[in-house]
Amino acid sequence: MKGALVFLIVLAAVLLVTLAAPGIPPGQAIYDAIGAEETDSPVLGIGATTLVVVFNGVIYGVIAWLIYSFTLGRMEKAKKDGGQQV
Repeated sequence: MKGALVFLIVLAAVLLVTLAAPGIPPGQAIYDAIGAEETDSPVLGIGATTLVVVFNGVIYGVIAWLIYSFTLGRMEKAKKDGGQQV
C-alpha cells in the first residue's frame, strides 16, 4: 500500500515538473519514437504534445515504486533475521 502512495506522489510531482519543462527525458524520446505529429491544439488549456509527455510521470513513478519496494523488502527481511544486515 505504501508503495502505491510513493508511486502516486512521484507521479504527481513529475507531471507538474514535466508540464513546466516538457523536454525532460525520456518522455520526449518516447513521443518521437511513436512518430506522432507535433500539434499545439490545446486540451484543457495545455498543448496536446505536452500532455503526451506525461510518460515521464509514469516512468519515474514506477522507478521510485520499485526502489521503495526493494529497500522496504530488504528492511523487513533484516527484521525477520534478527536485525542483521542483509
